[in-house]
Amino acid sequence: MLTEYIDAALARARYELIEDPAAPYYGEIPELPGVWASAESLEACRAELKEAVEGWLLLSVKRSLPIPPLGNVEIAEIDAEVA
Repeated sequence: MLTEYIDAALARARYELIEDPAAPYYGEIPELPGVWASAESLEACRAELKEAVEGWLLLSVKRSLPIPPLGNVEIAEIDAEVA
């Protein structure tokens, strides 16, 4: 479920070249507020963006924040009792 969500998020990523000699590749996922990355290469930017999505998901779960569905991929709430 998490891997599918991360893949769906990365499929929606937008990349652009910015005026930063140290990290000219910038990527973001518009549907996920605050998820962005920049790096020296497109591959490195994609890897950092993936880590940003993972961190965003963990923080959202920890704080019980809503996680928007991405197309037909969503992270459903699981009702479970802790013994």
